[in-house]
Amino acid sequence: MDLLDAGHRHSSELSAAGADMDGASVLPLSGAAYQPYVSELLSFSIERLHKEPELLRVDGERVRRQMQEVAVENYAAFIAASEALSFVRAQLEGFDKHLEALVEEIPNLTSGCTEFVESAHQILEERKLNQTLLANHSTLLDLLEIPQLMDTCIRNGNYDEALDLEAFVSKISKLHPDLPVIQGLAAEVKKTIQSLISQLLQKLRSNIQLPECLRIVAHLRRIGVFSESELRLQFLRCREAWLSGILDDLDQRNVYDYLKGMVSCHRTHLFDVVNQYRAIFNNDKSGSEENSDGGLLFSWAMHQVSNHLTTLQVMLPNITEGGSLSNILEQCMYCAMGLGLVGLDFRGLLPPIFENAILNLFSKNMGTAVENFQVVLDSHRWVPMPSIGFVTNGVVDDTSDDVTPPSVLMEHPPLAVFVNGVSAAMNELKPCAPLSLKHVLAQEVVKGLQAVSESLVRYNAMRMLRGNESSLFISLCQAFIEVAYPYCTACFGRCYPNGGALITECRSTFDAVSQLLTVPSRSGSGISSSIERRQSGGIERKQSGGIDRKQSGGIERRQSGGIERRQSIESAGTAASENGHLTDGLEPEVTSDAGTTAAPAGANTQIDQPTNT
Repeated sequence: MDLLDAGHRHSSELSAAGADMDGASVLPLSGAAYQPYVSELLSFSIERLHKEPELLRVDGERVRRQMQEVAVENYAAFIAASEALSFVRAQLEGFDKHLEALVEEIPNLTSGCTEFVESAHQILEERKLNQTLLANHSTLLDLLEIPQLMDTCIRNGNYDEALDLEAFVSKISKLHPDLPVIQGLAAEVKKTIQSLISQLLQKLRSNIQLPECLRIVAHLRRIGVFSESELRLQFLRCREAWLSGILDDLDQRNVYDYLKGMVSCHRTHLFDVVNQYRAIFNNDKSGSEENSDGGLLFSWAMHQVSNHLTTLQVMLPNITEGGSLSNILEQCMYCAMGLGLVGLDFRGLLPPIFENAILNLFSKNMGTAVENFQVVLDSHRWVPMPSIGFVTNGVVDDTSDDVTPPSVLMEHPPLAVFVNGVSAAMNELKPCAPLSLKHVLAQEVVKGLQAVSESLVRYNAMRMLRGNESSLFISLCQAFIEVAYPYCTACFGRCYPNGGALITECRSTFDAVSQLLTVPSRSGSGISSSIERRQSGGIERKQSGGIDRKQSGGIERRQSGGIERRQSIESAGTAASENGHLTDGLEPEVTSDAGTTAAPAGANTQIDQPTNT
């Protein structure tokens, strides 16, 4: 290897010398590498100088041959050296690129180091905060448990303690407005306070007494979420919701029980609500506008009374019993009188409502009586009826309020049905007969009698009745004029003093039926023998001056002026049962195959007529 290296160096020198010689013709031999050789040339003789080119050529050839030999012998080394050189150059180029990328990334490295330093400072600050938090862990835990503690107090009804906690949180939130933990705690406490308000309002919607109402309103005032006027309004709304809930629990399918429950609810609870409101809110004497009621209680109370009256107007027509109407009227009057203690006396508004209900009920019952009469008349078979009973003495006991219905009507089923319907209407009217409707109800009775009269006239005109049928029809008309009409008049007179006179004045409306009686009839003697008629010309009157008065109504009247009136119906027979015996009782009824004849005011005795054959 040393030899090769020496040869390589010598060949390099020769090559360099040859190159210098080639360029000597162009350039002077002034280079530092040529100085030793130039010095040696200067020491040669002329002959030596002439031989020098040849010697140089021989040396060059020798060196060239040696180089070729060396190259042939060591060609693998040269190839490896070339490859190594190429690899080194490629690596140097890669180094250059990486160095350039490194230079470009140096600013990013610098900024990353800066960020790391800053994050390190932040981490240090957070570590300090964590250390502070650890030092105050128990205090923070107590603060964070305040909402849960408030919720527990609210569920257990400890409202004062819950409000104390709310006041504490409100105070620290004002002292530390920049602390997120405190502000979050305040937000949770506000949500809890909303649940407290809801629970307090829900209590106002329940059955509570005045002390509990005072305590709840005091809590709401302490919370301060409502102004004074809003608090009054909320109180009345909650109490109204409670009253509405009580009314909603009542069964509206039974109108009578529902109205009784409604009246009882308003009598007791509405009175309590007004007193509670006045005790809670009307004790302020400052006179400020904020604490002024502004007519709120009056408006609310009037709204409740208006709803009460509206319900009566809607539901009273569904009641079909006069006794029930009378009981409800009595309850309403008692309710209004009780509410009058707090300025809500509405008794003056009740009469029109009940008058309309009574008028509708009486008109409906009279209409039903006329309809039933028409139905039975249209389907009636005109066949002779057996004798019904026997004539009683026709005198009613002075101490008795009974009105005995004429048993002769059992011979005429259509009239029995009609009189039975009129008696039922009078029974429903008597417990609740308003004096203001005396004339109106009398006209209703007259309309019913007139409808029956027109039905008889129309029946006579439209039907072709043969001899015996015509006699029976005339007998029915005569019984209507002489028995049914006076009996209905007497019944109405029992409901109203001197009420029968109002119907008697309209007797001319039945002239059409009276004209039918002018037709000769063989049944005239029959009906005359079974009915003992006493008209106005044959009335025995008995007054305080010694006058005995008896009318066909069979009604005994006693007035405050000391006048005692007796009216009686003396018929061919008294009320009899199927076995022919007398049936006594309070205001008995007469029944037939088509209907019954019931006396007013709670008649409960019935007499069955034999079935038509």
